[in-house]
Amino acid sequence: MNKSLYPSFSVLLVDDEPAWLETLSLSLEWSGITNVITCQDSRNVMEIVEKSDVGLALLDLTMPNLGGEELLTLLGEQHPEIATIVISGMNQIEIAVHCMKLGAFDYFVKTAEEDRLVNGVMRAIKMLELQRENRKMSECILAGELKHPQVFEKIITGDRCMHAIFSYIEAVAKSPEPLLISGESGVGKELFAEAAHRLSGCKGSLVAVNVAGLDDNVFSDNLFGHVRGAFTGADQARRGMIEEATNGTLFLDEIGDLSLMSQVKLLRLLQEGEYFPLGSDVPRRLKARVIVATHHDLAAKQSSGAFRRDLYYRLCTHHVHIPPLRERKGDIPLLLDYFLDEAARTFGKKKPTPPKQLAQLLATYNFPGNIREMKAKVFDAVSTHRDRVLSMDSFYKAISGAETGQIQEVSAPSGQKPFAEFERLPTFGEAIELLMSEAIDRAGGNQTIAARLLGMTQSGLNKRLKSVRK
Repeated sequence: MNKSLYPSFSVLLVDDEPAWLETLSLSLEWSGITNVITCQDSRNVMEIVEKSDVGLALLDLTMPNLGGEELLTLLGEQHPEIATIVISGMNQIEIAVHCMKLGAFDYFVKTAEEDRLVNGVMRAIKMLELQRENRKMSECILAGELKHPQVFEKIITGDRCMHAIFSYIEAVAKSPEPLLISGESGVGKELFAEAAHRLSGCKGSLVAVNVAGLDDNVFSDNLFGHVRGAFTGADQARRGMIEEATNGTLFLDEIGDLSLMSQVKLLRLLQEGEYFPLGSDVPRRLKARVIVATHHDLAAKQSSGAFRRDLYYRLCTHHVHIPPLRERKGDIPLLLDYFLDEAARTFGKKKPTPPKQLAQLLATYNFPGNIREMKAKVFDAVSTHRDRVLSMDSFYKAISGAETGQIQEVSAPSGQKPFAEFERLPTFGEAIELLMSEAIDRAGGNQTIAARLLGMTQSGLNKRLKSVRK
């Protein structure tokens, strides 16, 4: 199937008037509906639907041989998955009601405004697309297995939640609706966008645009392009990123930083499916899948008025949230091994052997920069590596932020007090014992790491532990 055709299924037009078929086909094509089959002889309809993936059929009510009402009944009995729209030369409510009872999705009069008919076809297509997406999602979730695991090979994880996200992306990858990817900085949102693009089957490219900090004029010029003479200095026409992404994917990163004026233009693009290059009054069709990403909480931003509510709900049709590394610390050993190998190849060195306690040390750290930060720390350690076993010193220093050995600044979560839930305050000795116990748990029983968590020497911790046990 030609991936440039829209929708993914065929729209069948049935009418014994060739002029009407040609006019309607051109109107649909102008609106971006290009996957159209025409049929002048109603007797061929059932053969066509058997051989083609027809999702929507437009039936003329009055035709020789088989009329629209008879076809409507046949399709309803043999192909209930096909939606039908009846077209009639008569504006009679009784006929319209009768057709709707037989299962027609909609009813239009031939003399109605062309836009009304095209909009009705678009509504039917959107409904069918959602139905198909829901079926695919259900199948993927129930199967629990990835059909294309190789697409996610760059995302190193063994986490069940992450694999559930993979399944969801597989299910919605071919949807024409936008995909929103949220998550903290450094979690790898661009890798998920790349995976969704590869799964979409689109022949075009993945075109990425970081919209953070772009004012409205730059945003419009980047996305929509301009014609020659559109503004002072526009000596040559320029293709916008939307055109560059034709038959592919347009990836808008940091969408939460987009100005309100630019949000209006993006909303119009998504709703109407068309745009105007700067300086042009001729619209162009959007022929790319749109994926957006943000580290912001868009729900909170739209509640505060910083992000348009209508755009927010438009973008949330498909939404995945990538969990931070601190919520999937089981991936740390996998990522450590992967980045050690990558760093060794980058620096032309033999892959170093990590100390057994290194993964446990890293698990005590919350990684505010997520995967990107962990990669930077591993690359830094390998760049200065000399011996067979990788030194942990650079990790201690990087995690602590100072040579004191203190791994993280101690602070209670905002608005909370660590002892507020205690009915009786622990004694100083009891508090020390609780603190040491927690440190040893976090360090996986490793006293060296536990001591560094507490900002003390291992011998000092050992003495404290002995005194408590006595």
